[in-house]
Amino acid sequence: MKLDRLDMRIVECLRRDGRISNQDLAARVSLSPSACLRRVKLLEEAGIIQGYSCVLDYAKLGLEVEAVVHVSMRHEVEGWHEAFVAAIKDWPEVLSARIVTGGANYMLVVRARDVSHYSDFIVNRLYRAPGVRDIESNIVLGYIKRSASPFEVLDPD
Repeated sequence: MKLDRLDMRIVECLRRDGRISNQDLAARVSLSPSACLRRVKLLEEAGIIQGYSCVLDYAKLGLEVEAVVHVSMRHEVEGWHEAFVAAIKDWPEVLSARIVTGGANYMLVVRARDVSHYSDFIVNRLYRAPGVRDIESNIVLGYIKRSASPFEVLDPD
C-alpha cells in the first residue's frame, strides 16, 4: 500500500495519540468521520497499523533497572538458535529481543526490579542458556529520544 500525505497525517496522529476518537482524528486531518474511519481500516488491513498500545513507566511499576544486553552464541552448539529463542519466550524480564548483525547475535531489552534481580537473571538464567558464549550489558541511565515519526525519514520535505 502506497501512503499519501493524508494517510501519513492519520498515522502520525494515531502514533502520537492512539486513543484519539475517530471524530477528533477526522477533524484533525480534515476528513469526514466516515472517510477517516475507512482510511484507518485500510491502514490496519494493510498491516501498516498493527495495533494500539499504551506507554508504561516501568520504574513506577517497580522495574527500576533497564539494560540493553548483547548476547553472542557458540555456533558449534547444536540447535543454539532454537534453544535460545525458546528460553527468551519464557523469561518475563526480556521485554524485547532482536536478531542483530555485528559482534553479537541478539540484542535484548531487559527490565528488573533492582540490580540484585538483574544480576540473578544474568547469572542464573541468561548465562546458563544453551550456547551462550558472551554477554555484554549496558545499563540504561536515561533517554534522549524515545519516539520519532518515521515519516521524517521517508519524506524529509
